[in-house]
Amino acid sequence: MLRIGRLTLSDRASAGIYEDLSGPEIERIIRELLPGGCDFSSRILPDDPEKISAALIEFCDREGCPLVITTGGTGPSARDQTPEATRAVIEKELPGFGEAMRLRSFEKVPTAILSRATAGVRGKSLIINLPGNPRAIGECLPMLIPAILECLRHIRPADSPDT
Repeated sequence: MLRIGRLTLSDRASAGIYEDLSGPEIERIIRELLPGGCDFSSRILPDDPEKISAALIEFCDREGCPLVITTGGTGPSARDQTPEATRAVIEKELPGFGEAMRLRSFEKVPTAILSRATAGVRGKSLIINLPGNPRAIGECLPMLIPAILECLRHIRPADSPDT
């Protein structure tokens, strides 16, 4: 059973102003596509870089999640701080994840190039920033599964899900 940290970043969703739809979409897709089952640890936080970094560290170091997926906070606005918070805690950046998502989304929405999503490794955990839009998650996350599984085989060979 793969333990996955899921972090939704939104001032409004964390305040209860609107329902988090992106987080549940991540869980739906992952449950459908990852072999062997998974268990999610989920949080919703405001767009605060210190809180984001702290939650990423908690998922990786204390909870031992091999995979941590964020949603939201990747745009160009002043409050969008997810990539910065991620870069503050990772040891190796894997920019290809963000590049692939931007390319896939750009085919449908020309403004997708405004996304600053990235990914990286912290210890034995892979952290991936996804867009905050459930539709974009549905377009991007499935294509990342092969790279996610391969990365997990490299950083956690004994714990990797079977393919």
